[in-house]
Amino acid sequence: MREGMIPTILGTGVTATGMALKGISMRNDENNNNLMPMVAAGIIGFGLAHIVLGTIDLVEDRR
Repeated sequence: MREGMIPTILGTGVTATGMALKGISMRNDENNNNLMPMVAAGIIGFGLAHIVLGTIDLVEDRR
């Protein structure tokens, strides 16, 4: 398996989980719970960071 593939796949899963949590928090907006959107945004950012770093490893591995 190429270097960088695992972080990229992991990041995709984490980002999808964050997006699902964001969707759930948007549907349950009447609770006025401001913590859930912030947690979802943090999870999405963490996943996107893994995708970017994994992609950098994949591109550098080709050279």
